[in-house]
Amino acid sequence: MTEVAIFLRVTFHVSRMTAVLVSCAACAIPQVPSRTVYEDPTNFVRLEIDSTVLPEWPPSAHSHPASISVEDIASVLRQLKVQEHRVALQRMIQGDAPRVPAFSEEEIALLAPRLSEALAQAKPNERVTFYLSYPQTSIKRVITTGGLYVRGTELHFILGNWRIVYGIPAYGMIYDRRYPMSPTAAKGFDLFFEQDAAVLHQKSSIWDRLLANEKDELVIDLSRVFPGAAAGDPVARR
Repeated sequence: MTEVAIFLRVTFHVSRMTAVLVSCAACAIPQVPSRTVYEDPTNFVRLEIDSTVLPEWPPSAHSHPASISVEDIASVLRQLKVQEHRVALQRMIQGDAPRVPAFSEEEIALLAPRLSEALAQAKPNERVTFYLSYPQTSIKRVITTGGLYVRGTELHFILGNWRIVYGIPAYGMIYDRRYPMSPTAAKGFDLFFEQDAAVLHQKSSIWDRLLANEKDELVIDLSRVFPGAAAGDPVARR
């Protein structure tokens, strides 16, 4: 066998082994069980199994299905504000970044009816996730993603990514669509709600901070946002 033939044979085997390893690595990444409520070529709203809900501990279950009107969901989305982080030098020169709407009116029009529908279909062990994307090129898109769930009169809202530029990998796993609640990069923003009195601030212990177990979510008391709702509670179990 000539040296050229040996080289080609070895190259073929190495290439095939690399492909197998990449495939195995992708298969090893767990798929979050989900069911689709809405999907188009660039956006979706889904229901995912929430691994933090434990069958043996009923208090961990969410208050699902939950009934929140499209109008109330839209009102909540309009009051969500985002403030970008600035380093100390930037703050000295420019001050704090302004708080800007987390969602545009077009995004609210798309999300509000689908999130309302998803909450009405959700099971106690599921959470609602959403994904919005704006393709820039064949390998780049701007994404806003997150999720929410209801517990009693509390709406727990997570904004995983906000207007983040995501580079689509040439091969392997596309993480932004598979894990919409997880940041694809270090978060450079904070999430706020316009009615600060309705926000329930969560307390974390030093162990939560050390073990990275702090919950990255905004908790809104809907009974304070909509005090005139029927029976004093805009959220009702079905």
